[in-house]
Amino acid sequence: MLVKTYGSAVYGVDALTITIEVSIVSGTKYFVVGLPDNAVKESMFRVESAIRTSGYHMPRQRIVVNLAPADIRKEGSAYDLSIAIAILAASGQIKTDELDQYFIMGELSLDGGLQSIKGALPIAIQARNDGYKGFILPKVNSREAGIVNELLVYGIETLAEVIDFFNGKEKPEPIVVDTREEFFRQINSYEQDFSDVKGQENIKRALEIAAAGGHNVILIGPPGAGKTMLAKRLPTILPPLNLQEALESTKIYSVAGKLPVANALMTERPYRSPHHTISDVALVGGGMNPQPGEISLAHNGVLFLDELPEFKRSVLEVMRQPLEDRKVSISRAKFSVEYPSSFMLVASMNPCPCGFFNHPEKECLCGPGIVQKYLSKISGPLLDRIDLHVEVTPVNFTELSSSRDAEKSSEIRKRVMKAREVQDKRFAENNVLHFNAQMSPNMVRQICVIDETGQVLIKRAMEKLGLSARAYDRILKVSRTIADLAGSEAIEAEHLAEAIHYRSLDRESWAG
Repeated sequence: MLVKTYGSAVYGVDALTITIEVSIVSGTKYFVVGLPDNAVKESMFRVESAIRTSGYHMPRQRIVVNLAPADIRKEGSAYDLSIAIAILAASGQIKTDELDQYFIMGELSLDGGLQSIKGALPIAIQARNDGYKGFILPKVNSREAGIVNELLVYGIETLAEVIDFFNGKEKPEPIVVDTREEFFRQINSYEQDFSDVKGQENIKRALEIAAAGGHNVILIGPPGAGKTMLAKRLPTILPPLNLQEALESTKIYSVAGKLPVANALMTERPYRSPHHTISDVALVGGGMNPQPGEISLAHNGVLFLDELPEFKRSVLEVMRQPLEDRKVSISRAKFSVEYPSSFMLVASMNPCPCGFFNHPEKECLCGPGIVQKYLSKISGPLLDRIDLHVEVTPVNFTELSSSRDAEKSSEIRKRVMKAREVQDKRFAENNVLHFNAQMSPNMVRQICVIDETGQVLIKRAMEKLGLSARAYDRILKVSRTIADLAGSEAIEAEHLAEAIHYRSLDRESWAG
């Protein structure tokens, strides 16, 4: 007898419908065809044990399992449940009336329990788009799939429950998640706050500018100056995720299997901080079975690279294109996948190997040329994509012990959102651009117009401070954001002066 069940394979952040065909005829042995990987081939052992443990029998005949379309590679253990149900239906142990109305996915334990799967959200979206009535999956993944409307989602714990479902004995209530309620309930649930940081008002100001214009930023300062503490709080002043951004981020975390069980939806802006020993594949994504990398997990949020010069040069260089394109394409001989990667890059570094170059109190122990050699670990093209270079100085005892309340993240966020509203109007006709940092050189010339006083100021700055040519566009972009924060239509000299201040590493004299 031939029976079909339906599941899905995830490619990139989208899903593709897979038909699981099972034929039981006279003979012996099990065969799984349709380009399965080892995890799929091994499913027959899990399936047999789960069926027996659930009180049913495994047919002692020739069983052929085909995963169609057969020219697409199938990966992972999520097809266990689909195969088990198809085998039971083909052997007459399950009614087949409703099998063609549901997506069925789940990994089976030997005792018949269901383990979690990856990509439940994009699979649920695909099921709805293809017109299926419902989606049966492990209970642990049911909430993330439940945010898809017009689809009945059933969270099941054991194979026996699924068998009872199709035999009409017992049907659990479908999972219902109010997406908007879930979204707005947790939208501002950050644990950190800028009010935790004593002093460092100039650094907070720089991060406010970065958040307002979507600019990448690098923090340079000695150990213990508060670089990491400040970076961790940057997401708290970014505008809240809108529903579309939340769904995008949730799909990525669902595919990577990193969505917290308690959450049906990502409501906070992601913050990722990989260790400097990370490989280039782990950072940008890919591998034998392509998975999203750290830059995609940081989509719509912040990617923090602590101690930037300690990262391997090859790792940093592969970030250059995603920083410009805001997406990463992983290409293989037979397929290619694309992951979104629109993130704010925040990097931190010591000014020198010992960490105390330009320190107000401690003496630098590095020899001649060591500082320049240390800074040269960061390539010019990568530095070219970082708009703000901010020097972080240690907090003195007076500020550290002060009982004065610092400004809360919520207050800073209001100013950031106001500046973003200005940019939304500015780029309303452009579907690609959303904030100032994304402007092309041609758009910079059109939008960031400065008067004669400003021209003189920037010319003197470039001559006196030895600023490089690449700093010119960056200064104009940042000054446009500063003007937006100030509510000014024109870029004034004071806006330019502040933007010039944030180009430390472009000064020829900085490293001595």
